[in-house]
Amino acid sequence: MRNLGKTNDMVVLKGDFEKAVYKEQLLNEYTNNPFIEALPPIFNEDNVLERFMVTPRISEQDKLSETNIRYHVLKRVRNFIQPLPIHFEVERRLSTLIRRGYLARNPLDRTFLERVRVLHELREEEETAHKYIDERLNYIRSTADSLSIIGISGIGKTTAIERLLLMYPQVIKHEEYKGQPFNRTQIVWLKIDCPYDGSLSTLCKSFFKAIDDLLGTRYLEKYGYLNRVTSTMLLHMTSLASMYGIGILVIDEIQHLLYSKNEQEEMLNFFVTLSNTVGIPTVLIGTSKAQKLFKGNFRQARRAASDGAIIWDRMDENSEEWEFFLETLWELQCLKTHSELTEETKKAFYNECQGITAVAVNLFILAQERVLFDEDNPAEIITPQVLKKTAREDMQTIQPMMTAIRTNNFADMMKYEDIMINLDEVMLNHKRNTEMTGRIQEAFKERQNTIEYKRQDMIGNLSVEVAALGIFDSLKENDIKKLSQKIVEENPLDTKFHQLKSDVIQQAIALNQQKKDQKAKAKAKNAEILPMLKLRKQALDKKQHPYELLKANGYIKNPLEEFY
Repeated sequence: MRNLGKTNDMVVLKGDFEKAVYKEQLLNEYTNNPFIEALPPIFNEDNVLERFMVTPRISEQDKLSETNIRYHVLKRVRNFIQPLPIHFEVERRLSTLIRRGYLARNPLDRTFLERVRVLHELREEEETAHKYIDERLNYIRSTADSLSIIGISGIGKTTAIERLLLMYPQVIKHEEYKGQPFNRTQIVWLKIDCPYDGSLSTLCKSFFKAIDDLLGTRYLEKYGYLNRVTSTMLLHMTSLASMYGIGILVIDEIQHLLYSKNEQEEMLNFFVTLSNTVGIPTVLIGTSKAQKLFKGNFRQARRAASDGAIIWDRMDENSEEWEFFLETLWELQCLKTHSELTEETKKAFYNECQGITAVAVNLFILAQERVLFDEDNPAEIITPQVLKKTAREDMQTIQPMMTAIRTNNFADMMKYEDIMINLDEVMLNHKRNTEMTGRIQEAFKERQNTIEYKRQDMIGNLSVEVAALGIFDSLKENDIKKLSQKIVEENPLDTKFHQLKSDVIQQAIALNQQKKDQKAKAKAKNAEILPMLKLRKQALDKKQHPYELLKANGYIKNPLEEFY
């Protein structure tokens, strides 16, 4: 077996597999395109609110538990996700990127089939083909755009993108379209991380591995071995992206490109080729440091954001979205006494987290943990003093960065480029959509009072808590969510949470074992077949008939011997 080389260690985001169900389209340009018609309907704001929001459940019973138990309950708050105006903006961009990217890649269109044929030819001539890919495909129009999302560390970019991607199935299996055979596998989205060393070769291998993990293929082994020229691997990437109709390619941690001075331009040029020539929309996500890629002479970098850039800054202290975020978060207390959110407390809280989502959530959890074991605070009340002490003692590693932000010290902020969002004058006054915030807040409060919201809230919390047990190695997030939904819908709304959770765990154990057994059977079958396939390949490589080699290794017996 070939040495595959090293790929960057990463957890690949996986979504649902679905059989194609074609839906009537409201826009004419989206009709008669199976790749678009198999997608979910275009989401409205209510859809996004319902699917995106995660509000961990902390019951009155939880608050009465012993201190050591409540310490564990508080960890649920880490799963808190509050929809904000920027999330709706990103969802709208993703929705249009995916659909418009498919306009010129209609698998029923001869032009698209010609593109696939040309790419296949180029793969056959792989030693020289990479030089001519733009030239051979430049007559084909592309409807794909690109988007860049730049924001400070901890603001929630990756979490938001992953939640939004999971609203779409990841793989759609097509079998028949309008009465005609149509056997295609469509990958709606693929998300990979830019390697830590900014290596283009490693990025290619991550791409092959992501598809292998999804479909059970062996492209990493076939195309990713050490002596492969990087440009050749790029050619295979473009071919696979076209063959599987990849709707959108998301590259996270793009700032890692800065560590590879020699490959920055080549990689950025490749992203442009994917969008402009092959027609695959790309989303580049990075911290503020990634802004350097979009400066200077990197013309490709500017083209790699044809649909613009979303600048994801921290929340402003006086904005409605911060007020809404903090009020919702503040309800997730698990203390003896409910601490009031006074103006003084609000001011102290913002001063210590500076409107950065991840810092705010961690500060809230750590402050509660501190008062749980504070003998001088028997009522377990969060005060401004508690918040300041928590930040100073429990979050001391980030204090230099927070001080730089708090004092607006540009010189110090430049030392920590991941927190520096406003390097350009144009970014200094990024405005928030306060009207949208108001609508979200109104919809959120209205939804809290509906039966459907309570049911969805219960499903969400069950899914999170059962998945957090970490014992179901053969189940995906969506498997657990479907089980949770089934249990909730089968029981009355007033059924105790712990009873529902127990039922979900029991069924999850059974389903997990069932999937394990299925994998074991498939593995055993492969163990029987693969050695024979390997011998067949060896024979063909030596230009021999496989029969003799299979016979020599005992796979084919002499019928006369069997008879006697």
